[in-house]
Amino acid sequence: MENSPEITTDAALLRPEGVSSLALGQLASLTGGQLLPGLQGTGDAAELRVSGVSIDSRAIRPGDLYAALPGARFHGADFADGARKAGAVAVLTDPDGARILGEQAALPVIVVEDPRAQLGAVARTVYGSQPQDGTGLGLFGVTGTNGKTTTTYFVNSILRALGETTGLIGTIEILADDQKIPSKLTTPEASTVHALLAVMRESGMTAASMEVSSHAIEFDRVAGVRYDVAGFTNLTQDHLDLHGTMQAYFDVKARLFTPERTGRAVVVVADDDDEWGIAMARHARAQLGADNVDVFAMRGGVVADREGGPQRRGADWTLHSMTRRGIGHAFELVHRDGRSLRVSTGLPGEFNVANAALATLMVLASGVELDLLQRVLDEHDPLTTDVPGRMQLIGTEPTAVVDFAHNPDALARALAAVDPPEGNGRVILVFGATGDRDKTKRPLMGEIAAREADVVIISDDDPHGEDPAAIRAEVAAGAHALIESGRARAAEVHEISPRAVAIRSAVRMAGRGDSVIVAGRGHETVQEIAGVDHPLDDRAELRAALEDMQEGRWEHQ
Repeated sequence: MENSPEITTDAALLRPEGVSSLALGQLASLTGGQLLPGLQGTGDAAELRVSGVSIDSRAIRPGDLYAALPGARFHGADFADGARKAGAVAVLTDPDGARILGEQAALPVIVVEDPRAQLGAVARTVYGSQPQDGTGLGLFGVTGTNGKTTTTYFVNSILRALGETTGLIGTIEILADDQKIPSKLTTPEASTVHALLAVMRESGMTAASMEVSSHAIEFDRVAGVRYDVAGFTNLTQDHLDLHGTMQAYFDVKARLFTPERTGRAVVVVADDDDEWGIAMARHARAQLGADNVDVFAMRGGVVADREGGPQRRGADWTLHSMTRRGIGHAFELVHRDGRSLRVSTGLPGEFNVANAALATLMVLASGVELDLLQRVLDEHDPLTTDVPGRMQLIGTEPTAVVDFAHNPDALARALAAVDPPEGNGRVILVFGATGDRDKTKRPLMGEIAAREADVVIISDDDPHGEDPAAIRAEVAAGAHALIESGRARAAEVHEISPRAVAIRSAVRMAGRGDSVIVAGRGHETVQEIAGVDHPLDDRAELRAALEDMQEGRWEHQ
């Protein structure tokens, strides 16, 4: 694209070119903070011009405001001198940071109680990432435990088929049209998010889709961002190490569905027993108004407000006529007023039907005409796009799939998706559990594995700082408990480490009609063990094992 900013390999370094600098005094007023002039005169400090924002002293450019945030081991104020030498003109920090900097700070300081919470508004204002004149990006945000990545890719694919020039911010990568930028976080920090949105707008993007994790909401990474349409996939057990309870986890997700965060919403409800989906539908309708929320029910009628009152209507859209199409599904979405859409996806699993429906309805909710959307779905098949590490088909004889399923619900759904029809083959599973995360889900995942797979191979995910053998033992305990109860499908449970050997072992065990699924890491290309990153790509390992089997190389090993 002509005259577009160069896209670097580090998202934190991306900046728009056309920034109009702002006076530091304006930013102090915006945040409600106290401006301490430091060694500058008070008047001089207020007139300093700010043209960028960064929380990383190593990424500072001349003219930047350095946001010195508190951390677990260090305070950002400890690195303020490095930021000053790199060209920072001022510091945004909290009272502790101000004390570290001292009264004779070399730079002016804006002091606020919670600088992270203010960072989004500051970055939005400095970069002009979401202008009020209607020239900003059409912005789509997707939250939920599972399905965020696939749904954002689906939204992106539909928008491109409609002729939009699009951006995407997510777990796997950041996309600016056809340019890819690796992503370390599901959602980058707020200063980076607003810089990215401004770069995309400046580069001619017209729309963007974003994953919005609970961490992003909890830690204010999407502060200052307002979506045109927000979507909710589901809520199941995960991240309880951060949130503590499912109710607290829900409450964080629900913060996305407020007038300050989004204009419209689409909420998926699995069935009439989907407690959290129904609760989110009720919450979104109460916050945004029922006419600004579309509730999609996979099954059942779903009353979004079981307690009565003015919002007692059920689902707006329901699923009809779902049939298998190859490894995917074709289905119909029917509105309560009689409108309908024919939809299909080439990705396996009923959960991808829900993801495809959510993406389709989010695009419809943005104002696209139904007839135009139907034509694009029919002519371009945008919901058969590849999503790296999400039910990614690596081989067909045996069926070999890599998926990111790393929590109980996602694992159960993935195993159901690869189950050979009519019991004509076995399901062979390789998986593990992540270290330094919610330990309560480990035995539950072992139980699910033994219930849904024929052969269970427990290996290592990302142990991080924990003992890999201890993690495997906790997972195995759940599998063996189910086997001892007589309720297991699995006839075999193995512990095999390292993971590459476990993957090769699974392929060795597989027959032509079996399915091998390697779950938990998806698109990831490094495995962290005791603080050290080791190269490991499940897709590459599975592909190599299949090639060795097909070439007969194992016969000579």
